[in-house]
Amino acid sequence: MPYDGKIMRRALTRFDADKQRRAQQFLQRQRKVFAEEPELLQIEQELRSTMSQIISSALQRGTDPLPAIRVIRDRNLDLQQRRAELLKSRGYPADYLEEKPRCSFCGDTGYRKGTVCSCLQSYYAREQILELSQLLDIGTQSFETFELDWYSDERGGRRYSPRETARHNFEVCRRYAEEFGTRSGNLLLFGAPGLGKTFLSACIARVVSEDGFSVVYDTAGHIFSQMEAAKFRRDEDETVEGDVSRYMNCDLLIMDDLGTEMVTTFVQSALYQVVNGRLLSGKKTIINTNLSPDEIGCRYSPQVLSRIEGEYEILPFIGEDIRRLKREQH
Repeated sequence: MPYDGKIMRRALTRFDADKQRRAQQFLQRQRKVFAEEPELLQIEQELRSTMSQIISSALQRGTDPLPAIRVIRDRNLDLQQRRAELLKSRGYPADYLEEKPRCSFCGDTGYRKGTVCSCLQSYYAREQILELSQLLDIGTQSFETFELDWYSDERGGRRYSPRETARHNFEVCRRYAEEFGTRSGNLLLFGAPGLGKTFLSACIARVVSEDGFSVVYDTAGHIFSQMEAAKFRRDEDETVEGDVSRYMNCDLLIMDDLGTEMVTTFVQSALYQVVNGRLLSGKKTIINTNLSPDEIGCRYSPQVLSRIEGEYEILPFIGEDIRRLKREQH
C-alpha cells in the first residue's frame, strides 16, 4: 500500500528517536551494573575482543585456524557463564547486559523483506491519526459514541424515518471501515448540515488509519485551491505539489464540504480530475456535501454526476440539525 511521504517522515523521526532513547537507557544500565561489579566490565571488554581474535586466526596463512578458534570459543563460553553468575548474584537476570531489539521481526530497522515492518506501521498509524486529529475530532468521535437517539423516529410521510436512515448509514459506514481494502467502493454522504456526515467520516478515518492505510482528510475548497496553486503558481510554493500528490495517491481521500466553495471552470475540472483519476487508479474516496446528487450534476457537470452515481454508494442524511439540538438541550 502507498504511504504518505509527509506522514512517513514524521513516523521515521519518532521511530529513530525511540530507538536512540532505548540505546541510551541500555548504556545507562550498563554503567550502573559495571559500577556495582567491575569484573563485569572486564568480561564485556574481553568478549568484544574475541571476534577480532577469530578473524586474526582465520587470516593466518599456512596454519589451520580451527584449533585456535575452538580455544577462543571455549573461553567465550566460560566468560558468558561467569557473567551470568555475577549478574544473578547481584539480583539481575542472566541476559541483563544483552541489548535486544524491541521488534524481533526486523531487528528495529523498520523494514522486513523489503516492506515496512508492522512496528513502523504502528508509528505511521499514530502519526496519521495525529495529523487527522488536527482537522477531525477523532479523539471522541467513534462508532461507539454515535448516538441514534438524536434522530427522530417519525417518518412524516417518508418511507424511512431519520433514525432508520441514520441506522442504515451507520451500519454501511462501520462495515466500510472494518472491511476497507482494495475491494472497497466509494461513498457520497449528502444532506443538510449537522446530521452526522463528518462524524461518520471521522469514525471511518480513525479505523482505516489504525489498520495502516494512508488517509487524507481535507475540505473541498482547500483541495481545489492547492490544485490551482500547483498548476498556476508552482514556483511560489513547492509544498502544494506534494499536497496534490497526497490527494491523488492516498488509499482513502475524504473530501468534506463539497459545494461550499466558489464554483469556477477550474473547480469543475478539478473535481472531475479527483473523482475520475482516483477511480481509474483504484483509490477510494468519500465525499461529504450538503448538495443532492442532482445539484452536484447541475453545479459541476453531468460527467461528475455520472461517475458518482455509477461508482459511489450514495447515503442520504435527513432530520434536524443534531448540533443545534444539542445546543438547545444545554
